[in-house]
Amino acid sequence: MTEAKQNLFVAEQKAKELFNAVHQQGLIIAGKSESELSAEIVSLAKQSFGIENFWHKKIVRAGINTLQPYSGNPADRTIEEEDIVILDFGPVFNGWEADLGRTYVIGNDPLKLKLKKDVEDAWHEADRWYSGQQALTGAACFQYLSNLAKKYGWEWGGEIGGHIVGRFPHEQLDDPSDLCLDIHPDNHSSILLPDKLGNKRYWILEIHFTDRKNNIGAFFEQLLTVQ
Repeated sequence: MTEAKQNLFVAEQKAKELFNAVHQQGLIIAGKSESELSAEIVSLAKQSFGIENFWHKKIVRAGINTLQPYSGNPADRTIEEEDIVILDFGPVFNGWEADLGRTYVIGNDPLKLKLKKDVEDAWHEADRWYSGQQALTGAACFQYLSNLAKKYGWEWGGEIGGHIVGRFPHEQLDDPSDLCLDIHPDNHSSILLPDKLGNKRYWILEIHFTDRKNNIGAFFEQLLTVQ
């Protein structure tokens, strides 16, 4: 394992510990607004884990807001009984980026629980598929993920299917319109290539399934296992 991958792995483990603490402390409850929950997570991250910085916007979405892609900025919503809730945070640990997305279900609604399970199962299926690829463009990877949503009986909800991470701030391109650092339908470059300095790139895989008939979505995101 390279030093970079080890550092990213440690950062991700800390992010998982943070999310576990959020769940174990019962912070995800009905009657609380998305913004209130986000502020509580930030406070917990600082007090219990020493996290001061997040490298991307902090996302808490519930109910119909779970349909929104990353770029969306829906109105703040109060979490309701039987809601489905998405968390997507990018904490920085010791100068290295984590990016973790998880879905939680309040109550026992079978459809929401199935959606949550399916998005997790699909992530692991895609992770195994990725490990066997010898050549892969961002567009081909995105198409695979879109087809995976159909296989599980849902719609694809994300604008991308993943992106790079690294030492904060991670690699930036001179041309902001260049999509080679995203798993994007218009990225026809290989996502297996090293960066411009010859260093290995490390990728986050994100799965966002939606059910627009019932106004719910689910999300699962973390580092690809084999890189």
